[in-house]
Amino acid sequence: MPPRRVIRALLAIAFCETSFAVTVSRTLTIGNTYFKDMNSPQRATTVDGQMPGPLISATAPNAHFKLNVTDQLTDPTMRRSTSIPHQNQYDGVAFVNQCPIVPEHSFLYNFTVPNQTGTYWYHSHLSTQYCDGLRGPLVIYDPEDPLQHLYDVDDESTVITLADWYHESSAVLFPIPDSTLINGLGRWANATGPPTPLAVVRAQPGKRRVSLVMHELPSGHNLTVIETDGVETQPYTVDSIEIETGQRYSVIVEADKPVSNYWIRATPVRGDGNPTTEGGVNSAILRYDGAPVEEPTSTPVANPVQLNEANVIPLINPGAPGQPFPGGADVNIQMIIGRDPVTGNFSINNSSFIPPSVPVLLQILSGAVSPGSIMPNGTIYSLPANKVIEVSFPGAFPHPMHLHGHNFDVVRVAGNQTYNFANPIRRDVVGVGNFGDNVTLRFETNNPGPWFFHCHIDWHLEAGLAIVFAEDTPDTSASDPVSSKWSKLCPLYDELDPDTALQ
Repeated sequence: MPPRRVIRALLAIAFCETSFAVTVSRTLTIGNTYFKDMNSPQRATTVDGQMPGPLISATAPNAHFKLNVTDQLTDPTMRRSTSIPHQNQYDGVAFVNQCPIVPEHSFLYNFTVPNQTGTYWYHSHLSTQYCDGLRGPLVIYDPEDPLQHLYDVDDESTVITLADWYHESSAVLFPIPDSTLINGLGRWANATGPPTPLAVVRAQPGKRRVSLVMHELPSGHNLTVIETDGVETQPYTVDSIEIETGQRYSVIVEADKPVSNYWIRATPVRGDGNPTTEGGVNSAILRYDGAPVEEPTSTPVANPVQLNEANVIPLINPGAPGQPFPGGADVNIQMIIGRDPVTGNFSINNSSFIPPSVPVLLQILSGAVSPGSIMPNGTIYSLPANKVIEVSFPGAFPHPMHLHGHNFDVVRVAGNQTYNFANPIRRDVVGVGNFGDNVTLRFETNNPGPWFFHCHIDWHLEAGLAIVFAEDTPDTSASDPVSSKWSKLCPLYDELDPDTALQ
């Protein structure tokens, strides 16, 4: 068998506690950086001066992360507070799990990842701040990956990130993306002057790579999916993947084509931004060793095989909890997404999420545990412990809904009328489909805490498209006692909040 190689790519994170195995300690400095070599001169919110931020990784399950986040944001036209999600008190959702970090202060995210591997991403969870660039990959490599025989290399060189890019600050609600960045590089269709550099991904003939978060990678190369949102899957080969915001895929790509350059295309599919790939817009380059340093001339695959979520099967312990019929859970919730035609605000079951002045977790720790006692009213769903929850979304628009604190089984996927309780796709972000769909998911309440459930199009989240599952509130404090530094975040924010003018 010829040698093989792996690529990962990335477009949040739900962790619990366990015994420490490997400790990863990092200081992450959040600041404003002025990029002069992109599509247009633009100030961004960055991690250690980089966009995307540096890879954070561990090579073990049960890894222990100690990430000291320091706020050095200075641009008054952009948000200067910040928060980054990890787990419960460290889940980082502003006004759900913590108050934001203010400039010239830091906070240590100290959490463990129990029996969990795969590809994730860290990002700001304050308003729409991550759209300004505050995001980066987090990968937990599995030394006992049951699919390891399918690839050779899986390291920093095989991580690929994909993101919309805006010339306007995220303080402007509902801007149109100007371009797509792959590994932080891209082009703008309306740019003048010489073309800006594109990301180049190395390919060694005869080797394979694993990749995530691509729409199409690359021309003429098959994609064998082996992971969705951190969940290992049975190998499934396609030509193209439609990826919702926040989703991650690992795929195997075999470099078995003639030595040359090939386009990696990430085409916007919903009319947002410029969908062209001409001139390298929304693209990167797969360059074989020995190929000339030039741009590709490859063409898209004709009639590509598209990924169908109904065909993705978890590799380990497939099957949804509960009884094998619709409504066969302990708690069944229908969530109807609406939108006010005048204000543009979104709602779930006629309620828009408005961040409370006191974080939900702090309310719970202060004794607000009964249904209806936690603010904001109408968007807090109290869930009992150790029960099966079924959530269904009558389709209207394929909002990518992300649940913190859990993976879930999607027993009915978009574009499919049948239910699958035996081996449905398992993930943490799902598109809820268009009219005629009824995307349905299930999970078990085995992780106490307030868990945000929201659209990962941040403009929609900012406009109210979210709720909070207050799970097993009586046991929340016992399962995750808070630190003294966490308790100081809100007094500091109340005293020093620099973002009042942007609110």
